[in-house]
Amino acid sequence: MLKTKQDIINKIHLLISVSIVVPTAIIYGFKPELSFDMFLETVDEHNFYKAVMGLYLGFSALWLLGIFKANYLKIAVITNMIFMLGLGFGRLLSFVIDGIPTFGYQFGTLAELFLGFYGLWVLHNFNDTENNV
Repeated sequence: MLKTKQDIINKIHLLISVSIVVPTAIIYGFKPELSFDMFLETVDEHNFYKAVMGLYLGFSALWLLGIFKANYLKIAVITNMIFMLGLGFGRLLSFVIDGIPTFGYQFGTLAELFLGFYGLWVLHNFNDTENNV
């Protein structure tokens, strides 16, 4: 898992992501009112949030594979980077169009962008290492 300093550098953002995304997925799927001022009423609304939960859990499973199995690390980093930057830039777009959200969502945006750009940095280091081998 995290045996060497390089392992920690390459994988810590995946571990942080899993520790945040899994609980968030469970909340989205079963108790969205805990983090949103919304109360789902229709089967379609419940279905939508269960699908988001499944998507989040699926990506988290891939990130865990990347932490524990070296041959999955690169794809785990790429998907984490896309996932986090997609969320972060989507939220930035919302800042411009919808206005500034509460502090929690502002912090989440910064954290998502940080994790996404950290993944980009790790991926860049992978490419440098592969080119020197």
